[in-house]
Amino acid sequence: MSDQHIDPAGNTQQFRAFAQQSEQEEAATPKRSPLLPIIAVVLAIAIVGVGVFLLLR
Repeated sequence: MSDQHIDPAGNTQQFRAFAQQSEQEEAATPKRSPLLPIIAVVLAIAIVGVGVFLLLR
């Protein structure tokens, strides 16, 4: 039984096409910004701080 999966590294030209395709796919995906988690952490700290302030007042 033969394997239907063709190894792109079996031929230099196929491998180069495969590598370029992978790079293009990575470039097409948008990068996630770390801004949202940072804002969420700052808001959580602020809310906890206000809660502690109100409880100790």
